Amino acid sequence: MQRVVRSTIIDAPIERVWAVLRDFNSHDQWHDVVAQSRIEGADRSDQVGCVRSFTLKDGNRVREQLLTLSDSEHRSTYCIVEATLPLQRYVATITLKPVTDGQRTFWHWESTFATPPGMERELRDMVAQGVYEAGFENLRRHLGRHGDMRTPTETTPGGLPLASRQIQLRAYGGPEQLEPGQGEAAAPRAGEVRIRQRAIGVNYFDIYLRRGWIPAMLPVSPTSPGVLGLEAAGTVIDAGDGAGTLLSGDRVAYIGPIPGAYCSVRTVPSDWVVRLSAAVEDETAATLLLKGITADYLLRDLGRVHAGTRLLVHAAAGGVGLLVCAWARRLGATVIGTVSSDKKARVAREHGCQHVIVTREYRFAEAVQRHVGGADVIVDGLGEAARDENFAALARCGHWISLGQASGALQPISPEWLVQKSVTFSRPAVFDFVAKPGQLAERAQRVWDALADGTLKTPPIERHTLDGAAVAHARLESRDTIGALILNT
Repeated sequence: MQRVVRSTIIDAPIERVWAVLRDFNSHDQWHDVVAQSRIEGADRSDQVGCVRSFTLKDGNRVREQLLTLSDSEHRSTYCIVEATLPLQRYVATITLKPVTDGQRTFWHWESTFATPPGMERELRDMVAQGVYEAGFENLRRHLGRHGDMRTPTETTPGGLPLASRQIQLRAYGGPEQLEPGQGEAAAPRAGEVRIRQRAIGVNYFDIYLRRGWIPAMLPVSPTSPGVLGLEAAGTVIDAGDGAGTLLSGDRVAYIGPIPGAYCSVRTVPSDWVVRLSAAVEDETAATLLLKGITADYLLRDLGRVHAGTRLLVHAAAGGVGLLVCAWARRLGATVIGTVSSDKKARVAREHGCQHVIVTREYRFAEAVQRHVGGADVIVDGLGEAARDENFAALARCGHWISLGQASGALQPISPEWLVQKSVTFSRPAVFDFVAKPGQLAERAQRVWDALADGTLKTPPIERHTLDGAAVAHARLESRDTIGALILNT
């Protein structure tokens, strides 16, 4: 049996290196010898037992099976099932360990295999140099292209500002007011981190700000444009003193009450930020963090949803709606949802919505009463156009949560009106539910746990480039989107 062992140091944090290597089907994205690759069947690319079938650029074909995968040990083992190369009983193991400073990664790659007589040295050199050593360099280049390698200019505290591509709003109005521009991300001060962003969440609240409905939150003028966006995910470039445990190279996501996320590099307070594990990709974090935390406080704090709760969710096929439906169903609630098309109705049902009402005219109260006899809790993002229908849909002693105002701001609600059914009304803001120390991390962890145990599924994601933010806004306002929208930098 032949044995090949190679090791190296990668100048990137272990979680980032592992995020690439734990994906058993990522090698065609970073290793030059691989032409194309796919996972057979319907298995996930991190599922033990899955088989990847790939073609090398020299024409050889290989099928390999993932045997073990440990996120805690940062280790995976795989074997060749079938190949046109004469590598027999090939088994390989990849192991990562953090270097002492925590910002670099020790990568150990080894394998054992048999060969036909006379081909020992040829095949040993091919694996050692053509696969392992070349792979080390290829991954370094891959991480460097994505801004994940540490560089002196990016890791020197108190350094100069960094250029940042931005989407700027120069006047309130429609999506056409969003234009690409250039800005700067200042070096982090005490309690701040500077982040190279890769995925940015797009939320309907961004549209309210763009329209000028909350000018105090985003002042805009031709000489002082505003930047939208409340959440993003990426990698820490550098951190100021007092930034807690956050370090250069950490993969992170954040939500914050001050707009400004539609950019490539941003400096934010460290208490807005949560560190990401290897199991949570950047796009997943940008899709789920704010919306998932919103679902958490809606169900846990305001709705107090439990088995038997009759829950009405508007825009049930939207980014928040899908999460609320799925989580509430796991809690045992009876979930009713409104959507604007049959296609959205199918997706809402797939995420736990039991009774789906298709309407574009804000008419739903009669159907709610017919299905369940009234709603104990309503999650309402529709606003003024649905005002009377929401009241008619409520059960006695129900709770009406006004989460948004897509059709326009609600007119003042009289207590005398609510007392007719002894109903209560609330108008929450997500940032009040993560204001105390530790609340953001606690709620975020509940979201990641719900994703891991299958309670939540990542909603369908519609991807746009950063420069395509105006198109993303037009799509969101069209009411034709399903799930969540993100911008990739």
